[in-house]
Amino acid sequence: MPDTQALVNDFLNKLKKRKIEGSQATARQTAELLRSVISQQRVPYTNQAGALIDAVKAIGEQLIAANPVELAVGNIVRRVLHIIREEDLSLTTAAIGGLNLSAVSDDENDDDRDGDSTLSAAAVAAAARSTLRPPSLQTLLEDTPVSAAVPQTSSSGGDSEGKSKSADKSSRSRKLKHDVIEAVNELIQDIVTCHEQIAEQAVEHIHQNEVILTLGSSRTVLEFLFAAKEKKRSFRVFVAEGAPRYQGHLLAKELVARGLQTTLITDSAVFAMISRVNMVIVGAHAVMANGGVIAPVGMNLVALAAQKHAVPFVVLAGSHKLCPLYPHNPEVLLNELRSPSELLDFGEFSDCMDFGSGSGSPLLHVVNPAFDYVPPKLVSLFITDAGGHNPSYMYRLIADYYSADDLVVQRRATAGN
Repeated sequence: MPDTQALVNDFLNKLKKRKIEGSQATARQTAELLRSVISQQRVPYTNQAGALIDAVKAIGEQLIAANPVELAVGNIVRRVLHIIREEDLSLTTAAIGGLNLSAVSDDENDDDRDGDSTLSAAAVAAAARSTLRPPSLQTLLEDTPVSAAVPQTSSSGGDSEGKSKSADKSSRSRKLKHDVIEAVNELIQDIVTCHEQIAEQAVEHIHQNEVILTLGSSRTVLEFLFAAKEKKRSFRVFVAEGAPRYQGHLLAKELVARGLQTTLITDSAVFAMISRVNMVIVGAHAVMANGGVIAPVGMNLVALAAQKHAVPFVVLAGSHKLCPLYPHNPEVLLNELRSPSELLDFGEFSDCMDFGSGSGSPLLHVVNPAFDYVPPKLVSLFITDAGGHNPSYMYRLIADYYSADDLVVQRRATAGN
């Protein structure tokens, strides 16, 4: 089995050097890395969930710092932390329920029914109090009668009893890790299939003879449009080229290859063409808790054009792109400056360098931001793998995926050191 630290270092280098393109690939690889970390983590008998949370937070802090603008990394770290807390709570609840049933069955032969209810409630209350202090689950289960923990009573006495308790501890330790890993596997599967789940809703939103506008290149948008065509919808797509990287050229070729009527336009022509459009459908880099969208540069211009002409502005985003933070949070890096070479050739502009002053300070500055921020008031609808939602509902949807204790991963991990 590969060394965990070697896997972490390799992934950190990829994040720092921007060798991973796209939120889906980043989210999937992050989840796979954390799954490896959990599977190789030694879990103590006491505070098992705490040990897993500390391990994930230690790795998560490094991953988030390596590429702060790739919010999918932090999203997956927080999702995994939420999974650990949920699975630990589920096991604790099941243990309390088991004690309750055991107490009731032991007292069924008593004549005093009131005594039964009192004893059962006391057992449950004692178990609940035990779960509030470490070791929570272990202390609770160790108080279980031997007959309940070990169905067959051995004749070897205390030696056999001690072995059974030790084996029971080991099995419970494996149970939490097993459940967490299974849940992470489901998360990875959701990330991989999010395009298909979103595309299944296409026929409900795209109608016959519509004209749809999009910007740049997004696999989610591509699959969404193609799914509508597969349902015998006939429509035309306007693709804004998405300068300076011109990702729209790639999307236009893909759409034509799949048989969709496509028109490629420049970004500056969006306002001129928007009056012919019935709907704007775009992808997103991240969706914030307030319903705002971090999207490829130029998207805010498209959103403003859509609002001006009362055209619905629809955003497609998988659940791994839903970020529990707000744009004003200091942990959120909203933008990133890309290389100036995407805009101009340095050889042609070398005479713009002021070498005569001795300082070599340039007279020409090139700013090439990668993203735009689209406020929630410009978004008409979000379509995720969980269905369609208004921007005002996003914070409630996001609350189902994250725990409040994990929103600031870096700050909590630093404070614990």
